[in-house]
Amino acid sequence: MTIQTPIDFVDADPSPRRQTVGVDVGGVIVGGGAPVVVQSMTNTDTADVDATVAQVAALAKAGSEIVRITVDRDEAAAAVPRVRERLDRLGVHVPLVGDFHYIGHKLLADHPACAEALAKYRINPGNVGFREKRDRQFTDIVEMAIRWNKPVRIGVNWGSLDQELLTRLMDANSALPVPRTARAVTREAIIQSALLSAELAEEIGLGRDRIILSAKVSQVQDLIAVYRDLSRRTDRALHLGLTEAGMGSKGIVASSAAMGILLQEGIGDTIRVSLTPKPGGDRTQEVQVAQELLQTMGFRQFVPIVAACPGCGRTTSTVFQELAETIQADLRRNMPMWRERYPGVETLNVAVMGCIVNGPGESKHADIGISLPGTGETPAAPVFVDGKKTVTLRGPAIAADFQVMVADYIERRFGSGSAGM
Repeated sequence: MTIQTPIDFVDADPSPRRQTVGVDVGGVIVGGGAPVVVQSMTNTDTADVDATVAQVAALAKAGSEIVRITVDRDEAAAAVPRVRERLDRLGVHVPLVGDFHYIGHKLLADHPACAEALAKYRINPGNVGFREKRDRQFTDIVEMAIRWNKPVRIGVNWGSLDQELLTRLMDANSALPVPRTARAVTREAIIQSALLSAELAEEIGLGRDRIILSAKVSQVQDLIAVYRDLSRRTDRALHLGLTEAGMGSKGIVASSAAMGILLQEGIGDTIRVSLTPKPGGDRTQEVQVAQELLQTMGFRQFVPIVAACPGCGRTTSTVFQELAETIQADLRRNMPMWRERYPGVETLNVAVMGCIVNGPGESKHADIGISLPGTGETPAAPVFVDGKKTVTLRGPAIAADFQVMVADYIERRFGSGSAGM
């Protein structure tokens, strides 16, 4: 057999990050070369201070670096400073973004404490006002942002698109010799809405370093097309998100597919995975998915990686599955504390493998790994630390013994006494 030598190697790295103007959101930098920021949004009634504080704190603990809250009426606006105060007392200093629609200009004017407590305002140009009121009410919000020195996100959503702009573009398109599709014209309207609104905000006096843009749609291919075009036409920071992504695996797959492609192309400065939770479901799942997307693609490290085989006919025992799940849950649960106590622990790589086929090899590649016995194999589990076999575990306490070894490894490598290692 002749081994062919490849002439060219395909580069596996993502495209360079698109250069954007950095925006300071309550101490978190979005764009400007900063790492891609993870954010989320509450689904509580903001007027319910207890529930909102609890959910914001949970999202922040899970890793959301910015949290958006709904400000839809006077009661919600009046609650915002109390939410901020309570969070600060709890030591939760995550920036809060106010989500305004329809009467945001009035709420900000009537509740100055709310305007001051928020780190950023989100404006939807499609429903900030209608006809002759649109520019006036948009101007009021922007002037309030200037007064309080706050950035804004101009967030266009095709579910609430400026119908006057869309109608004008549709009419112009119909007069062309070869009209574009309605879908393409709608995408153009989304982009123009964002860009025209940003230009208006700058004319009013809002600095370029105070503007973030988003252009959200609910279909994967449309989102990719919109952001590719938008990124070619502006250097403003971009917020990525597939709106109405859906529930469960559908929402996760759709969001990951769309944003994964854009991130690989260097597009996007902050992301949100908009998942519909089950009734009473955990809102923090969308934060975990966003983190795992960025970590899987190699952009950021949030939690230690646990490599585990999928299982097959050689792994009829559930021991390795249970151990992998336990280790992963233990690492994620302890990360808030470990992040402070063990700097760099998020780079840890753990392997939990199920049989002799790939188990020893994968375990050697991890920082610490275990190869559990498969069906018919000797009931012994070699453990590899930094690529070397250190011990073979046996008996009913294999899982518990390995958990102790992982904890000891973290203390030894990342603890305060690790400098001399």
